[in-house]
Amino acid sequence: MNEIEANISIFFASFFSATILPGHSELALTALISLKKYSIILLIIFASLGNILGSLVNWYLGFELEKFKEKKWFPVTKLQMNNASSLFIKYGKWSLLLSWLPFIGDPLTLVAGILRMPIFSFIVIVSIAKVFRYIFVSLITLNIL
Repeated sequence: MNEIEANISIFFASFFSATILPGHSELALTALISLKKYSIILLIIFASLGNILGSLVNWYLGFELEKFKEKKWFPVTKLQMNNASSLFIKYGKWSLLLSWLPFIGDPLTLVAGILRMPIFSFIVIVSIAKVFRYIFVSLITLNIL
């Protein structure tokens, strides 16, 4: 695999890991770094971009799901949605710093869309979390931490 293929691979592994589909981008990044054939900076950049874009897909899905809130089958009542919105506005946007965590992060990004979090704030907070996650994984892989 050449440098371009490695970067494309980590991009898609990270993208799908950030959506509601299962994935393990940290393992893919660790494997590529361990080969010592590719630019670690580029791997971190492509992993981060893929993961951030995957989170944006979740935000968009949540944003679109919200239009069904008046339907009988919608699993959240208007009162619950108002309460959740109040909590998310008060504490929630900073909870997106945990968007890098498996099992917790993906639902957080979906809820941000449902609750109409402004896209710019969403991108900034999620980007910080995702970039630091891949830097941390890289440093551990390189035995620097």
